[in-house]
Amino acid sequence: MTVAEKSWTGNIDLGSNKDVLFNQLCDAFNASPFYQYCGMQMRVMDGQIEAYVEMQKDLIGNVAFQILHGGVAATILDSIGGITAMGELYKKASSEDMEETSKKVSRLATVDMRVDYLAPGRGKYFTARAETLRLGRKGCTMRMTLINDEAKPIATAIASYAY
Repeated sequence: MTVAEKSWTGNIDLGSNKDVLFNQLCDAFNASPFYQYCGMQMRVMDGQIEAYVEMQKDLIGNVAFQILHGGVAATILDSIGGITAMGELYKKASSEDMEETSKKVSRLATVDMRVDYLAPGRGKYFTARAETLRLGRKGCTMRMTLINDEAKPIATAIASYAY
């Protein structure tokens, strides 16, 4: 494996301000072939990372009711939880800790996730955000919420990530 393959988050400028750092993380995620296939994007809105996906026929799970597939909702929630956790790790790190923090970020993986589906996935587009419940030395716990274009909660999740 080359250094570039090991450092999938790209050439993140760890000395950057929060918005620049978050944008760099989003660019790394948005380069994923899977995200491109699904039309999912990570972006920075109001100083926070947000996942965004427009409703497309390929994402419909229930054809009769034209609603978003639950697996797509879970994927968006897991993804926003992970990228937000990465951003929080970088924000918390001192300049002396950046090398170790980069290693943690590159190892971050979902350990467990529970999704609660609150309403049918109807909408023109969907966004998701995450909040940190706990950020520890070896892992973290995040809470994520997916809403539709009318700000109606569609699904929520709590996940544990290890690094």
